Amino acid sequence: MSAAEPQAVHAAANRPATVLFASLIGTTIEFFDFYIYATAAVLVFPKLFFPAADPAAATLQSLATFAIAFFARPVGSAVFGHFGDRIGRKATLVAALLTMGVSTVLIGLLPTYAAIGTMAPLLLALCRFGQGLGLGGEWGGAVLLATENAPPGKRAWYGMFPQLGAPLGFFLSGSTFLVLSQTLSDADFFAWGWRVPFLASALLVIVGLYVRLKITETPDFQKVLARNERVRLPVAAVFKSHGGALVLGTLAAMATFVIFYLMTVFTLSWGTTALHYSRQTFLLLQLFAILFFGLTIPIAAVLADRLDRRRVMIGVSAAIAVFGLVFGPLFGSGSLAMVTLFMVLGQCLIGMTYGPLGTLLSEMFPPEVRYTGASLTFNLAGILGASLAPYVATWLATNHGLSTVGWYLSAAALISLAALLPVKSAKEK
Repeated sequence: MSAAEPQAVHAAANRPATVLFASLIGTTIEFFDFYIYATAAVLVFPKLFFPAADPAAATLQSLATFAIAFFARPVGSAVFGHFGDRIGRKATLVAALLTMGVSTVLIGLLPTYAAIGTMAPLLLALCRFGQGLGLGGEWGGAVLLATENAPPGKRAWYGMFPQLGAPLGFFLSGSTFLVLSQTLSDADFFAWGWRVPFLASALLVIVGLYVRLKITETPDFQKVLARNERVRLPVAAVFKSHGGALVLGTLAAMATFVIFYLMTVFTLSWGTTALHYSRQTFLLLQLFAILFFGLTIPIAAVLADRLDRRRVMIGVSAAIAVFGLVFGPLFGSGSLAMVTLFMVLGQCLIGMTYGPLGTLLSEMFPPEVRYTGASLTFNLAGILGASLAPYVATWLATNHGLSTVGWYLSAAALISLAALLPVKSAKEK
């Protein structure tokens, strides 16, 4: 037995509950940090960091900084993926969580435009880049932590736990802003209240670090060590030997990002401005709808283990394309009941596509480059599908009406559907 083989046995001793909680708590923290920025980019930053005579112009400038993180995420994927495939999943996940956490806390400490002028939005953009860098390394590692510890036949079920961090993080961020909006005056909220969620994330990071430090390496990575299969430059190996999987996976995940950020950032922005809903009303509506996001993730995971992830993703992509056709009529109906139905349907579709996504992408790459490959694929899809989605949607709705936003969503879903068709299912490998 080689020196690495006893470690493989030890790694297999990870308790399922510990593994699943460690993968869930990390992504919950990361997405909480990410979403409080998204919410603030709509409600706070246009007023405090981007003063302009035209509120719409300030909002667009704020959403542009929101997009920065998506361009930072592939950089984080390459950097953290390199170490995740070279030295291990555990240490890399700890570093990614710290990067995200420090960047978020610093945002809560930034002076505004009124205090330091143009340096304020520049520092905000820099911290936003740090958020994207950390999340670029977090997601892939959390998915691998779960799926590489999964028993046979339950890989999608295990892989959905880090995906649950998205609705949980969103729910926590939305709840925090809702409580602050209801308990503080507008003057206090904009003076200091908006900083509370950013500073409070430090407590969540401490919990996440404690849990992450208690786990051991995954069995799959220990086998890579035992067989001496590590590659010198994982990112180069992904582009050279797995370029097809990278392109197909990126396009296959694109619709997931488009619908997610249309149903969260864009709807909040458009609903509280053009549709004239109050901030509290629309935050409550989003919090109600996000419950369906969380509920449909495990349903999708069960189906993905029984029917195959690819088939589930194909079916949901087709459903998203159809949903795009009713996007404008439902969201712009003027009826709170119809808007609620619209939000619930959209969040259900997000959950159904998001649940199996991590497992599908991780299975497209071999263990020696899996951290880098899955992370790059997920985050390149973020650039295509999410980075500019709120900006593009706002421009389309302003100039051509809400229905064109739905057509944009349908087009993205059809591209993802086409990319999924040639992907080999897990049962075919």
